[in-house]
Amino acid sequence: MRQAPATIRDVAREAAVSVASVSRAMNGHSSVHPDTRARVMAAAQSLGYVPHAGARSLSLSRSHAIGVVLPDLHGEFFSEIVRGMDREVTARGYHLLLSNMHADAELAAQAVRSMRGRVDGLIVMAPQLDAAGLDDALPRDVPAVLVNSHHGEGRAAFRIDNAAGIAASVAHLVGAGRRRLVHVAGPSGNIDAEERRQGFLSAMARLVPDYEPVVIEGDFHEESGLAAVATLEGLPVAYDGIVAANDMMALGVLSALRMQGVAVPDAVAVTGFDDIPLARYLGLTTVRAPLAEMGARAVARLVDALEGGALDREARIIATELVIRSTSPAAGQA
Repeated sequence: MRQAPATIRDVAREAAVSVASVSRAMNGHSSVHPDTRARVMAAAQSLGYVPHAGARSLSLSRSHAIGVVLPDLHGEFFSEIVRGMDREVTARGYHLLLSNMHADAELAAQAVRSMRGRVDGLIVMAPQLDAAGLDDALPRDVPAVLVNSHHGEGRAAFRIDNAAGIAASVAHLVGAGRRRLVHVAGPSGNIDAEERRQGFLSAMARLVPDYEPVVIEGDFHEESGLAAVATLEGLPVAYDGIVAANDMMALGVLSALRMQGVAVPDAVAVTGFDDIPLARYLGLTTVRAPLAEMGARAVARLVDALEGGALDREARIIATELVIRSTSPAAGQA
């Protein structure tokens, strides 16, 4: 017969202290003498006692859980953000409760509401929700930090400087003699995609005012980069550079161009955005967004508020950096 798991009473009996003393020792109360705490911990380890998370959260009125709602849980972009969050929560004694909402506004609202009562605070990345929809979805009594999301006044938020990042890519390519640039855009309604598209168009209007830039619709996935090159084949467009709105689409563009026998970067230079690990291995020129750092900063900001500080309501902008790897200074034409 399998032995029943040890209880807090078993630990108290083994350590020769009261149940209340065990509870205080396990929860880190300063009133517990170090010798008593050591005795309780030794007894718990000997018996294999694991505190009941639900009971602990009730006694402390805290779950020590941070709810994280992301558009997706797959791909290097999101794994980098979560990596930074995980590093910070581990250091701060919290854990993450993850949920995804894909690209559906109603699912996003459901995912946010489902966290209520289960977490102490929220980190929400909902780039496809408008500010009003996101505000309606967020519980009023749960502190929240928004990441790359539309937001109203008075919301704690982090935003990547998308426009400056794309403008740096355009300036780099134009400086290398490229003028006929194509932008492979992200999905309509997504805040990152919109800011990168507008950043591209503004930079082109400023730097190459005599050329009508081309924008091809994409969806941030590699397949849409492949499809964008196929679309360009059917257009009477000469181009010598492609500015993709993220690295995954840039990788699709690179694959398609190489399958067509187009010399990259001599004939066509390609840039991405995000600097995911795969981009580094493949030598892609891209805009580095410090994704892991942004995730860690979002957690730190939220935990600081949960542990007695006021939640800073400022919307902070995360600077980007152009990382030049594979683009050629020689202009060409496809």
